[in-house]
Amino acid sequence: MTNFEYTVKDELGIHARPAGLLVKAAKNYNSKITLTKDGKTVEATKLMAVMSLGVKCGQTVVVAAEGEDAEAACAGIKEFFENNL
Repeated sequence: MTNFEYTVKDELGIHARPAGLLVKAAKNYNSKITLTKDGKTVEATKLMAVMSLGVKCGQTVVVAAEGEDAEAACAGIKEFFENNL
């Protein structure tokens, strides 16, 4: 399993548009990708679950990937966060 922490910089946090893009990006990998905030963990491929975290600007999430392409998944999702959130 590989993971990284990311502090959201988008003024609106993880709202509908970037959450939808995140789900689409996460589905490109075979690994299971999860987001964790305040002890609650959800799968990055489930839009409503991602939205339910209610991540606001300045809050930190832990992104983890587990599976055959975990390294690539973490790198790709980290790049997504840096470019979109």
